[in-house]
Amino acid sequence: MDTWHIILLAVIQGLTEFLPISSSAHLILLPKLMGWQDQGLAVDVAMHIGSLMAVLWYFRTQLGTLLVAWWESLRSRHLTSESRLVWGIILGTIPISLMGLIVVLTHFNDYLRSPLSIAWATLIFAALLWWAEVVGKRERNEYSLTWRDLMLIGLAQALALIHGVSRSGVTMTAGLLLGLQRQAAARFSFLLSIPAILLAGTMDAVMMIKHPPAIAWSDLLIGMGVSALVAYLCIKIFINLLDKIGMLPFVIYRFILGLVLLIWVV
Repeated sequence: MDTWHIILLAVIQGLTEFLPISSSAHLILLPKLMGWQDQGLAVDVAMHIGSLMAVLWYFRTQLGTLLVAWWESLRSRHLTSESRLVWGIILGTIPISLMGLIVVLTHFNDYLRSPLSIAWATLIFAALLWWAEVVGKRERNEYSLTWRDLMLIGLAQALALIHGVSRSGVTMTAGLLLGLQRQAAARFSFLLSIPAILLAGTMDAVMMIKHPPAIAWSDLLIGMGVSALVAYLCIKIFINLLDKIGMLPFVIYRFILGLVLLIWVV
């Protein structure tokens, strides 16, 4: 794969990982539409690491506070709002971890990569995001989430194993339906992405070790760096603008993309 192909894919990954429009769908569809060879696991791992670096850097101050509170909760067995949020992130990661393992062991992932499946997932979850935007009360922040809320958002995240659903999109949809403010839903979705991206990257890395890729390390570093930079800027701009623009632009984009895909497949 040419270096400029990797750069373009890294830009797409950085833009779509944290927007509610499905990064996996775009990374599957773009090579198909352009007639490129599949980028392979090594490129996927590099771009996942880039996205992980971006979200860790953006939340570096908050993460420090959360981890200190979580460690203190282990020692004192007393929960604060910060430590409970960390335990909630751990709890919310369990469903996607279990489902991901099942998908990998059964090779069911192959059926979830078809353009038709991606098209319908894009349309259905666009409608759900629009509904959440309309009916959500937007009265709560992420620290007010109950254990039930956290599990529901975690179960919603597991649906992101269906390409086209969008991990960030479905978790923000669940958050809005539970009454979270837009920025709170986005922040919790991004914090919840940290273990999810780490697990996905680790699984891909294990596969890569078993089947070493024939690709230059310099290209992987370029892909990682571009993905990290674009993802960081995307997170920063998205959160700052979210209350002004709402979710409607992303709903419209998803409807257009889904319809175009349906026409293309049919």
